Amino acid sequence: MSSTPRPPFRVGLVGYGLAGSAFHAPLIATTPGLQLDAVVTANPDRRAQLHREHPNARPLGTPEQLFDQAAEGRLDLVVIASPNRTHVPLARTALTAGLPTVVDKPLAATAAEAAELCRLAERTGTLLSVFQNRRWDGDFLTARRLVEDGSLGRVHRFESRFERFRPKPKAGWRELADPAEVGGTLYDLGSHLVDQALTLFGPVESVYAEIDVRRDGAAVDDDAFLALTHASGVRSHLWTSAIAALGGPRLRVLGDAAGYVKFGMDPQEADLRAGRRPGTGTPWGADDPAQHGTLGTDESSAPCPTAPGDYPAYYAGIATALADGTPPPVDPRDAVATLAVLEAARGSAATGSTVRLPGPGH
Repeated sequence: MSSTPRPPFRVGLVGYGLAGSAFHAPLIATTPGLQLDAVVTANPDRRAQLHREHPNARPLGTPEQLFDQAAEGRLDLVVIASPNRTHVPLARTALTAGLPTVVDKPLAATAAEAAELCRLAERTGTLLSVFQNRRWDGDFLTARRLVEDGSLGRVHRFESRFERFRPKPKAGWRELADPAEVGGTLYDLGSHLVDQALTLFGPVESVYAEIDVRRDGAAVDDDAFLALTHASGVRSHLWTSAIAALGGPRLRVLGDAAGYVKFGMDPQEADLRAGRRPGTGTPWGADDPAQHGTLGTDESSAPCPTAPGDYPAYYAGIATALADGTPPPVDPRDAVATLAVLEAARGSAATGSTVRLPGPGH
């Protein structure tokens, strides 16, 4: 008995800047079961880029045009990769229409707005997920395995960094002071750092943070440190910076049996930005052996090969969720928890005090 293969789910992408062109579009286009059907961008240069990179995708000028086509049954999923200030209104429109929705991080400017979107998705029975691709960094996958299989013993400290050296602010909405823009490194890279910490070690009870504006002419935060105390007893120390002339370890995880330390960034972002694509020959997400981490103690340690990074797993999970009705690869309520930590970090930095978060059910 044979069955007719299901046609791919048609995806409409809002935004073709860095997030849309380098991350979402290539991953969508190379995921079995998905088809990059339409892309919203009014910029002539980006339209030309879209034609070169995805000639079968239809350019649209406005999100309204995309939602009109969705209402006509011509789209199955919308992906929102436009500037942060547009995430909530666009997601609200999509979910109200019952259109499955993926939103780039951060989902919203506040935990309250993110929770509102989660409730709307639940009321309408509509898929909502947040693009947290860094859960599929090879270094994080390696650390997660070591935590879960007991190689480190009982973990007591998690250190994680996303540090860059870009001492001169660039033009763009990420550098605008208006809080509605949700700019700055805390909500940008900090969203990934906090999400990873929560994924590994669960809810946070208290937050202490130092957040600064260091670059000449900068209007938004560009250097931050967060100390999280998890309900599990683990302490997470997180750094994000645009002005780190020399970076520290990407990860250091310390347990009572062993530690894991890893330098260097996952290669997938650089590969995507350079135009390389999954499934085109070279093993995807493979770390340079020279950058493999170290596992052990000061007395006895050995290289620890990095697991292959796997950003394609996110959209593969979305395709499965659309086909089978299974949960998406990232629960949107995880974004609510992340934003609650980031808000607490802002409050801590403003007052110089530790901020306690309400427990579950409050």
